[in-house]
Parts: sequence; C-alpha cells; structure tokens
Amino acid sequence: MDGAEAGAAAEWRSAHDLVEYQDALAAMQRRVADIRAGAAPELIWLLEHPPLYTAGTSAAEDELLDAKRFPVHRTGRGGRYTYHGPGQRIAYVMLDLKRRGPDVRQFVRNLEGWVINALGQFGITGERRDGRVGIWVAGPDGTEEKIAAIGVRIRHWVTFHGFAINVNPNLEHFSGIIPCGIAGYGVTSLSRLGVQASLDEVDAVLRETFAAQFGD
Repeated sequence: MDGAEAGAAAEWRSAHDLVEYQDALAAMQRRVADIRAGAAPELIWLLEHPPLYTAGTSAAEDELLDAKRFPVHRTGRGGRYTYHGPGQRIAYVMLDLKRRGPDVRQFVRNLEGWVINALGQFGITGERRDGRVGIWVAGPDGTEEKIAAIGVRIRHWVTFHGFAINVNPNLEHFSGIIPCGIAGYGVTSLSRLGVQASLDEVDAVLRETFAAQFGD
C-alpha cells in the first residue's frame, strides 16, 4: 500500500493458508523498509507456517535435538530455537517505534501484555517469568508450561517478527528442540487447557486487545 500518511492506523492481515517461512521473512523485510520510508502503514500480520524450527541470534547448537525432523531456518530475531507449525497463531508485528516511542524494553513488555490480555479473554491466566522469555501458565500442581513465544527484531526503529500463541498445534513437535533454550519446562496450548478456539476467534481477540497496549 503506497502513499501511507504518518500516523495512519495499522493494517491488519490474516492468512488462511500456510505461509512458507522464507516468503514471510522476505515480505516482512519489504514492509519494514516501506514503513520506514513512509510508503506503507504499520502492519500486524496473523498467520501459520508449515512445521519448522527457527534459530534466533542466541540459539546454541545443542538446543537443536533433532536437526532432520523439520526444516531449520536461521533468523535475525532475538531469542533461541522455537517451533512454528499449523495450529499456532503467529503475529508478525511491524510497528514504527519512532512514532510510538523508541523504547525496546517497553515494546517487548507491551507485546507480553497484549498476549496476556488476549489469553485472559479465553479464561487463561498468562504470566511473565523473570529470566524466562515468553508467556507462561501455572497448573494447579505448581508446574509451569509455556503457551506463547516472543522474539523480535528492530531495524531503524521499525519492529518485525513478534510472537506465537499455541492454539491447537501438535505439541509433540516441540520435542525436537529445547524451546527458547529453557530446559525442564513443558509447552501447552489453549486446546490442552480445555479452550477450543478457532484461529479466527483468536485473531478477533488479538485485534480487540491491541489498543490497550499500543493505543490504536
């Protein structure tokens, strides 16, 4: 979209087919450049990928437990190894922090707060944990499991990458990595917690809860 005015409302886009990772990365890079140039509005892109692992800038080789299981993509986002696949709602968030406030830590906290608020709409209490990236849920027995991963990159104060919420993915697929480099903890999903939500329903809630953190 060309000729975007500064301060224009962010565009929202939902993909209903699986998007190849490299195609998504190339599209994000183009959009980030356009946002920086004032040629396109900010974008929140909601999608799914085919099964794959991504390695962030801090990924250690011994955290990849099964290198042959799914394609492995090196990426410039922060963080370590994570899994993406069907049943997981990925949000690629391309925002202009020059306009919204050039504070990287606050941006990450806003992302976390957004995910937490969205989960709350489904009756799930998501929480931050010091020293552990992502959003966590605590079981009645005190065990903790990860329900959402967060990894971002910022170029010239324009953000990209974002977060992934486990809606109803195959959780066994996470066994090929140590997710985000954090051993000793499991992963969970809305479905495993008894919430049968469609991706369209998750998208609607994400859109409803965006403004509380980002002001649009």
